[in-house]
Amino acid sequence: MSGKYVPFGFNIVLIGFMGCGKSTIAKALSNLFAMDVVEMDQLIAEREGMSIPEIFDTYGEPYFRDLETNLLIEMQSKKNVIISCGGGVPMREVNVREMKKNGKVILLTAKPETILERVKDNHDRPLLENNKNVDYIAHLMEQRWEKYQAAADIIIETDGKSAFEICEEIIAKAGQ
Repeated sequence: MSGKYVPFGFNIVLIGFMGCGKSTIAKALSNLFAMDVVEMDQLIAEREGMSIPEIFDTYGEPYFRDLETNLLIEMQSKKNVIISCGGGVPMREVNVREMKKNGKVILLTAKPETILERVKDNHDRPLLENNKNVDYIAHLMEQRWEKYQAAADIIIETDGKSAFEICEEIIAKAGQ
C-alpha cells in the first residue's frame, strides 16, 4: 500500500485557551498518525521574523489577527494536517468559518489552576505576561468561553489526563 495512512478524512483544528495543551496534543497526534502539524503562532512568528509580543508591539493586535485569518484560509488547501491555533483565533467569527472549512474543530479545556501551572514560566504570552494569577486567567477564559464553545465540534477536558488519553478521546469522538 502506498501513501500515508490517513486516520481522519479531514484536518484537525485544535483550539482553546493558552496552556490548555494544544501544542502537546498536536505533537502526540502527529506522532501517532504521521500527520503534519501547523503551529499557527510559531509559523506566523517565523514568517514575520519576530516573536508574537514583538508583532503586537510593532504592528498591533489587529495586524496579528489578520495574519491568523490568512493562515487559516491558506490551510484549507492542506490535507492530513493538525492545526494548533493561538488562543485568540476563535474570537473572530471569520476565523471560525475558516476553521470549519479546514476540518473538525476540537476545543481543549483545562481549569484556570492547571493553566497557570502550565504557563507560569512562559514569557511568550502577551495577554498574560503581567497577570499570571488564577483570577485573571479565569476571567479571560470566561470572556472567551461562549465563542470557544460556539466554534467547537468536540470539547475535551484535559485536566488530569495524559496526552495519550486525550488523543484516544479525540479519535473516539472525531470518528463519530
